[in-house]
Order: sequence, then structure tokens, then C-alpha cells
Amino acid sequence: MAEKRQENGELSLIGAGAVIEGKIKTEGNVRIDGKLVGDIVTKANAAIGAAGSVEGSVTAKNISVAGKVQGTVTANEKLILEAKSIIRGDIRAARLVIDEGAMFDGKCAMTGHSPDAKGS
Repeated sequence: MAEKRQENGELSLIGAGAVIEGKIKTEGNVRIDGKLVGDIVTKANAAIGAAGSVEGSVTAKNISVAGKVQGTVTANEKLILEAKSIIRGDIRAARLVIDEGAMFDGKCAMTGHSPDAKGS
């Protein structure tokens, strides 16, 4: 994950080779290195590893994608699409970083600041 500082010490991890069906909702950080068929909702950070795959929506404070996402991605602050990432779906983020080689197929909406920011 691009952000080294964590809001809290909790980390939910879906390891490589694991396939999970359902919705993940947590206050802590989430990392997907396996496959998730369902949605992720967290107030902290989410990372989709290079071998990770999500078929559903991802909503988090900061999101880093190195793998594949098929669905809506909403980052309240920053979204990072790493070099070999693939996103098929709409994205929404206050800040967006796209590395060369990333693939994105959908609509993009950007806000000038995060919904929680005051006076920016």
C-alpha cells in the first residue's frame, strides 16, 4: 500500500489463492491479494495487490490498485492506479495518480477536496 502510516492497527487481508464472496465492511485497512466477489467499504485504506481481483465496488479513504477491479471505485482522498492495474468501471477521487501502463475503462469524477476536508 502506498500509505505507510495507518489510521489504526487493524488490517484485513485476503491472501493469494483465496476466493471470498460477500461484502467486507471495516473501520481498518484492507488488502486483497486473492479474489473478492463483493464490495469493500472501509473508512481507512484499501489495497488491491498485483495478484488481487475485486468484482464489486471499492470505497475507502485512500485506495491503491495494482491488480484488477471490475466495479465502481470511490476514494475519499487519493486513488493510485499502479503500472499493471486494470479498472473496468467508474472512479471517483479527490486526487488521482495513474502510472504509465495502467488501464482504466469507465468514467472519472474528481472533487476539489475530500468530503471531510474543511475550507480547502
